[in-house]
Amino acid sequence: MLLFFTLQSRAQNAPPERPKVTRILFLLDASGSMMAPWEGKPRWEVAKRLLAKMADSLNAYPNLELGLRVYGHQHPNAEQNCEDSRLEVPFAPKNAAAIKARLKTLKAQGNTPITYSLEQSAKDFPQDKTSRNVLLLITDGVESCKGDPCAASLALQRKRIFLKPFVIGIGAEKDFGRALECLGKYYNAAEVKTFQTVLNDVIAQTLAKTTVAVNLTDEAGRPVESNVNMTFVNNVTGQPEYNYVHYRDAQGKADVVDIDALQSYDLIINTVPAIRQANIPIKAGRTNVLNFKTPQGTLHLQPANITPNPYGGAVQAVVRAAGSTATGLSLPFGSRQKVLAGNYEVEILTLPRSIERVTVRQGQTATVSYAAPGTLNITSDLKGFGSIYKLNDDESQTWIYNLPESSSKLNLAMQPGAYRLVFRTANSNGSKFTDVRNFTIRSAQTTSLSIFGR
Repeated sequence: MLLFFTLQSRAQNAPPERPKVTRILFLLDASGSMMAPWEGKPRWEVAKRLLAKMADSLNAYPNLELGLRVYGHQHPNAEQNCEDSRLEVPFAPKNAAAIKARLKTLKAQGNTPITYSLEQSAKDFPQDKTSRNVLLLITDGVESCKGDPCAASLALQRKRIFLKPFVIGIGAEKDFGRALECLGKYYNAAEVKTFQTVLNDVIAQTLAKTTVAVNLTDEAGRPVESNVNMTFVNNVTGQPEYNYVHYRDAQGKADVVDIDALQSYDLIINTVPAIRQANIPIKAGRTNVLNFKTPQGTLHLQPANITPNPYGGAVQAVVRAAGSTATGLSLPFGSRQKVLAGNYEVEILTLPRSIERVTVRQGQTATVSYAAPGTLNITSDLKGFGSIYKLNDDESQTWIYNLPESSSKLNLAMQPGAYRLVFRTANSNGSKFTDVRNFTIRSAQTTSLSIFGR
């Protein structure tokens, strides 16, 4: 699904987008329990009357098609038929008259195969990937055929057969909806008046325009941040529905985006690190304004001032939020990166590696650098087994590098400090012939070292 608003970069002669078709499938319970009285009349008669009235009110809407599926109406309850479900009125524009006429001929008498009906409804919607498919279930009971309507609804939503369904429980007790609210957005219409109000609300949500504006604020709550990629992710399918780069106009107002309120979303604000807000609150038919604190500063990775750099190419660094074990952002030295204000650990991939801790503040630049390296030059050309260790202030040692077994001769860029080389030739006949040498690396200088075979 693409953004509803038109990007300004679009070619002027591009054809206008065709309006989306919205299809509403009424899934109506005609089980035997629908004949129970409801404020003096059978629930079945009240539901049919109000549904017919609703279809009438929708008849004039453009780009709207209605359909009617009914279950429990073809076989008496005694037969316990779990496949009693039928599409009575296929989708068509302006077909309120057909729905009203068909409702008059139906009777409530049978079982409650909700799961089967949901699965069958997948065949009712035309294979049109550009349409908005809406399902409205009207029922006074729960599944009676040992199916799992919640799993069926979720599976069909994930396949994009329909959006999150509306479920209206009529003549129901308050606890009735607990078994059905997992299907979609549940309404309890215990009274006839409430039922009519709910129907009107469903239509308003389905057809009314809904917009969202996102304010990206600093620590003080001022909407000063912008130019960040935003992603609205359908939290049922897991798919991105809307991608756009945040924009503020000259007055500081954030862009307003048209959004389909019949879906539920997680919002990912693609700062570094990204912010994810699950189940963002969107009210249908309104302008929704969401505020998120995203104060940002700049992290500058400043390379060592030495030419040529003994490391050859740009040194890399891994940036993580302080205390985080998550995979961090990899950046080369010489880059500048906007990040959320906060504390970070910068692992510098020199030899040996080092970690710098830095605080990035709103609107400011924090700089991280490393000392200019020197070079270790081993002049001996010997086959053997060797390692280099860093000598620590407490006289302990930390392994940092293994020499190639084929030859000890090398030039190796290293950070300044005290080190130890431990080496034994391949043809020596005992560990007592291990050669141990301490050495020092200084910035921009070469330290030469010879190893003697024994």
